[in-house]
This record gives sequence, C-alpha cells and structure tokens, in this order.
Amino acid sequence: MQKLTLVSQLLCPYVQRAAIVLKEKDVPFERRDVDMANKPTWFLACSPLGKTPVLLVDDDAIFESAVICDYLDETFAPRLHPEDPLERARHRAWMEFGSALLNRIWAFYSAGDEEALAAKVAEIKAQFRHLESVLGDGPYFAGTNFSIVDAVFGPIFRYFDVFDTIDDFGFFDEFTKVRAWRVQLAARPSVRETVSPVEPLSNFLRRRPSALARRMAPDVHSIPGER
Repeated sequence: MQKLTLVSQLLCPYVQRAAIVLKEKDVPFERRDVDMANKPTWFLACSPLGKTPVLLVDDDAIFESAVICDYLDETFAPRLHPEDPLERARHRAWMEFGSALLNRIWAFYSAGDEEALAAKVAEIKAQFRHLESVLGDGPYFAGTNFSIVDAVFGPIFRYFDVFDTIDDFGFFDEFTKVRAWRVQLAARPSVRETVSPVEPLSNFLRRRPSALARRMAPDVHSIPGER
C-alpha cells in the first residue's frame, strides 16, 4: 500500500474533514503538522496555495480538501459518496455549502463590535434554515449512511461547542433536524477522534481582537498582560 501523509495544522476544519474520511475507511496514515506562521520550503513546494490540507501519496501531493476526499473515496472502500451521479453531485454541492458556512463562522468570530456580531448570527441562522429544509429523518445527511457531507459538517459543529460556552446565541433554537444531526456527528468515533478539542479552539478565539473574544473569560493559563 502507498504511504499516506496528511499535512495539516491542528485547528483546520478542512484537514479534519479529510482525516475523518481516512478514519471512516480505516486507512493507515501519518499526520504531519506545519507551522502556518512560518511555512517551510518543502510545504510550499507541495502546496501551491500555501494551505492545508495536503495529502502526500508516497511522493505525490494532492491539495484542496474536496479533491483529497474525492481521491480517497475513489481509491478506498467503503464508498461514502452516493453511487448515483446526480445524488453525488448534490452531495458535492452541500460540501461547498459547508465551506461557505465556514466563511460565515469566520466572519462571526472576527466581528469587531456587537452590531456586526448580531448580524453574523442572523447570517449563520439563515444558512441553517437551508440545511433544515433538506435534512431528512437522519441520523446523518443521507439518512442512515454516513457520507462525506457528514465529514464536512462534523468539524463545523465543533465551533458551536465553544460558542455555546460563551453565550446563548440561539443558533439552533429553530432547527430541530440540524440540532439532532449535530448531536449524532459529535458521537461518531471518526469525528470524536479527529476534531480538535474545545480548549485549543477556545484559546484561539480568545486571542482575537473581536467582539466575541471580549465576551470570553480570560485564559487562566496565559501570561499576565498577554493577549
């Protein structure tokens, strides 16, 4: 079997979706973290966009998470994408929807004041409204079958585990299906073992110059005066 190395960094949800797919397929792989603030030359050589994840297949590099997930699904069983071409295209579209939702989440935790923060809450809830309209009886996006769409949303929901400790933003109040899906994904072993713990993500958010960070309790482990 070819040697697989997932080039990554701890908090990247795009890395986490690829790692979830690898674990769902029980494929052995190594994980190699990089310092994104000081990107090594070898990393820039295999990642033209300078982003994680990158999957090294022996000496060949594949970049972009959606491409990596497609490669893994075409190469290793069990298949996580639907067999039907139209349904498979639909799943890929919802993967892109997940990436767009991550951009909304970034805008939420980067909002500079309370007015902007409230506006981003409304935008995220509008995205959840779309999801609520397409989810079935669960427990996963495609019913009983775990899919790559689920691998995409497992890391997304982890952000809300942190947001819930800061304040009650009411993200899921209206969306019973999305809320149930979130619970099911959090319990999935591949998600639980892959998605980064709450504490590092919480510390990352706390250090940002944002309205959300100002609501957070100080990091008791930080050096006095450090932010």
